[in-house]
Amino acid sequence: MGSVRTINDDNQLQGELRSAGTKLVVVDFTATWCGPCQRMAPIYDRLSVKYPNAIFLKIDVDKCPNTAMNQGVTAMPTFIFFKNRTRVGICQGANEIDLESKIKECYGNGDADDTEGSVAGHMDLSSFIVKTQCECLNESDEHPLIQCLSADDGYLESDCDEQLIMSFTFTQAVKVHSLKIKAPSDKGPKIVKLFINQPRTIDFDMADSNTSTQDITFTMKEVEEGNPVQLRYVKFQNVQNLQIFVKDNQSGSETTQIDHLAIIGTPINTTNMGEFKRVAGKKGESH
Repeated sequence: MGSVRTINDDNQLQGELRSAGTKLVVVDFTATWCGPCQRMAPIYDRLSVKYPNAIFLKIDVDKCPNTAMNQGVTAMPTFIFFKNRTRVGICQGANEIDLESKIKECYGNGDADDTEGSVAGHMDLSSFIVKTQCECLNESDEHPLIQCLSADDGYLESDCDEQLIMSFTFTQAVKVHSLKIKAPSDKGPKIVKLFINQPRTIDFDMADSNTSTQDITFTMKEVEEGNPVQLRYVKFQNVQNLQIFVKDNQSGSETTQIDHLAIIGTPINTTNMGEFKRVAGKKGESH
């Protein structure tokens, strides 16, 4: 048996999202009269077992019409994904492959609260990064940026010298609290400059000469252990894109290596479930 919980009331989802913290919440909008929904039910149940650090909920659109309407659900099944009470994705239709692919994309390392080096009240913002718009200058062909965005997919390595410029665009404005870089003690970054909300990716001359939002000097211990380094939080309250310039590394090695990079923070726009009753129609109205 899986661990799918059924929501029977429009007011119930608010509490579920609050108590989930930074865990991924998957919500299946379903109906008893929907054949594809019934075919997906055992698959959804199995996925809840396979991804134990996510919360799987099921909502009957006839029992919770306000919730369905406010989430824009017009077809069943519709699966909506939340993190930190923020909607981070949607998957429509009875397609097992698409559903699991979206779960994997949003799941990350599972429960951020239990992840070593996590920051209380904040989350890994990887699911808010537009992967197709990530860019890295001077990355190795064999070890590109994408390999360091999860803890177990290889590593990023610079190409012709030790410097790197990494550019990240977010799906929505975020607050960035900390930066976590795990790397070998000798090849890990040392001096790092952060730039936010740039109109385009900066080049190395600009990165070296322009005034940054913040400069950080990582210690050998910080990169070896992969501990979060807190930023000047007040300067990172409305971040739409973040560029990270790695100026040098710990030992002056020819190349820089990053095993895992995590941007820790919170999205600005969270779902206000308390608005549902005020804007929704009366229970029983067409949805």
